[in-house]
Amino acid sequence: MEEIRLNCALLRKRVPNLTTAAKEAGIRPATVSNLCTGKIDLGKAEVKTLVGLAKLANCTVDELIIRGEKMKMIETQIKAFDFFAPLVKGGTTGIVARPGMGQLVIIAELLHRFKGTELKTVYLMPESIHPELEGIVELADHASSSITETLELLKRYGDNAVLVTDKGRIDSGQLFELQDGLQGQTATTLLVDLSGEVVDDDFPFGPLETLWQLDADLAARHQYPALSPLHSASSILEEAEVSERHLQLRQRVQKTLRRYRELRSIAVVHGIERIPQHEREVYHRGERLEAYFTQPLFVAEEFSGKKAASVSLQDTLAGAEAILAGAADGRDLSELQYTGALKGA
Repeated sequence: MEEIRLNCALLRKRVPNLTTAAKEAGIRPATVSNLCTGKIDLGKAEVKTLVGLAKLANCTVDELIIRGEKMKMIETQIKAFDFFAPLVKGGTTGIVARPGMGQLVIIAELLHRFKGTELKTVYLMPESIHPELEGIVELADHASSSITETLELLKRYGDNAVLVTDKGRIDSGQLFELQDGLQGQTATTLLVDLSGEVVDDDFPFGPLETLWQLDADLAARHQYPALSPLHSASSILEEAEVSERHLQLRQRVQKTLRRYRELRSIAVVHGIERIPQHEREVYHRGERLEAYFTQPLFVAEEFSGKKAASVSLQDTLAGAEAILAGAADGRDLSELQYTGALKGA
């Protein structure tokens, strides 16, 4: 079957304030977000939704759909990201989080990991002052406060450019001006919201290829990087480039974690004794999966005292597979939490 996906770049260019525009056109912003990230298969989208989006973008439905063009994954070697919502090379990724959930730590970690690779990072500074960025921006290959300078850097590095900036640059329209100036060239873009406002908008950054939504409950329990395994998504997961094994494992892990979350709410209030015996296995494996997807980060070594770990996607898949199969049933949670690859998987 022909591979098709939504032309997010065209939507970003033609409809900068897509959240408002979609609502006014009677299209749920969450539906648009899910189509962009691949949570909803484009082939199953309602015709009226595609027609409505094409009308907003002043294009034909055919122009709104990309056929056969493959996306590439940037492997971060951070288990949760690579497994649940891979980073798309040349795509736009947004971190949706409330203040204090670790979004800046994630940006710092990625800047650190990309250092010395073929990827070249450019941090386009926010227009307002943010002291919390001290020590983070320095990890980028370049820091810029000028759209002109940033554009020159992105053009210099071509497809290996990684742009990091904040929501303020979207709200002002400058990010769209920058992307338009690339004239068909793509840059991998990472977006974070530094406003400090509580995120209630389903679609705060506009169309995204990858959505990293942080989970308040995981952050409160210090289960970092606190990526929501149920709400984070990436359009690349619909591509043939992603193995069938990865897709099936992700579905099985999500199913287990979804039920674990339901059972955990019972255990917290009434004790584990109230969980039916036939569901104890799901509870314990969900608990171990949640612990497994934590990871010690390089930028946090000084504070956590834990040696950082990098885990290949193949090792991540093997670990998840082993836990689902019961290979970690006898292990203490502390053996799985904040470690790298699952030994013996």
